[in-house]
Amino acid sequence: MQLPATFDGLIDEANQLDLYKKLILQLNKDFLLANIDLDFHEDILPSSLKLLLHETIYKLIQEKFTEYLNLLYIIDVPERQVKALDDKDLIILAEAVSFLILKREWQKVWYKNHY
Repeated sequence: MQLPATFDGLIDEANQLDLYKKLILQLNKDFLLANIDLDFHEDILPSSLKLLLHETIYKLIQEKFTEYLNLLYIIDVPERQVKALDDKDLIILAEAVSFLILKREWQKVWYKNHY
């Protein structure tokens, strides 16, 4: 499986395979498991999804770092990828982590659908 390199690429692929709603459901499931009060509506626009996820990750990093780490653990975002990110600007870091989360969730959805 070749993972998309951009947010738009990921969303395009999810829409082409008719898996966008499953991606949202997977996000909701993992956020619930992490005990984070965030529930994306199934019909959320990709731009709204990106913005809301970015904003949530930013707040978690700043205010609830333990919950942030727990979320990354539950979603199973590779630690080496997170450590490789530049953490000097929290806004950019939150955006990059949001994309890592979406990529990992996309992997789960794709594999469940494919196999």
